[in-house]
Amino acid sequence: MEMSDKHRWNPEDYERNSSAQEKWADALIFGLVLDGTEHILDIGCGDGRITAKIAARVPQGQVLGIDSSQDMIDFARARFPPSKNANLKFELGDALRLDFDQEFDMVTSFACLHWIRDHLTVLRGVRRSLRPGGKLLFQCGGRGNAGDLMSLTEHLIREGKWSRYFQGFRFPYCFYGPEEYHAWLEQAGLEEIRVELIPKEMVQQGKTGLEGWIRTTWHPVLERIPEDLKKQFLSEMADRYLELFPLEDGLAKVKMMRLQVEAIVQSEKQLET
Repeated sequence: MEMSDKHRWNPEDYERNSSAQEKWADALIFGLVLDGTEHILDIGCGDGRITAKIAARVPQGQVLGIDSSQDMIDFARARFPPSKNANLKFELGDALRLDFDQEFDMVTSFACLHWIRDHLTVLRGVRRSLRPGGKLLFQCGGRGNAGDLMSLTEHLIREGKWSRYFQGFRFPYCFYGPEEYHAWLEQAGLEEIRVELIPKEMVQQGKTGLEGWIRTTWHPVLERIPEDLKKQFLSEMADRYLELFPLEDGLAKVKMMRLQVEAIVQSEKQLET
């Protein structure tokens, strides 16, 4: 989840329209080798669902989920209260300003970091946060992610009636690849285990499902549109996509690219600021 308050998130809408992100995170979470006592930091916890699943894997450990959206934090705290989740906490926090000193055995982040431009600063903060031998596990949008929809949207917002609302607009998504991460991990003092771009497919139920996903995760675009025109813009965006990529058995499909990163802090390395 986004780690900037520049854009306003709707937790309920996100929960309804983020099943693919949750599914992709699940595959990684349930594959983790854990002894159940780990202390884990989850960056960009969003509505808290994924973070709660991590906490379930470490019943004798502790999990902290951070997000810079107060709305998301409030939602996560209400959905997963301390009375029922003793090893789970949610706090307002910024991935670019991690203020921890070797407090965690693992740092995770799912569907978040493509909202942040400066990944090296994030990685340096993660390195400081990890104990010797600690592990990083990230998955976010990578180079080429939703490329067809990105290209279509770029054309839509630069033409005719919509262009007036996008003067000076720049997409906030930052989709990187292995080339950048090879260098950044080394500079941050983290030893690379795996850096890989993995093709995925986003599947939504018809035009309605596609619109729900766009509305939830493409809100930096929709925020530019007057309230009374938002539905029209959203419908046109979905229609244009489905003209190029028609429904298959009632399903809308979008080609995605996920960047998966795994790294460790070597026990013998001295952690420097």
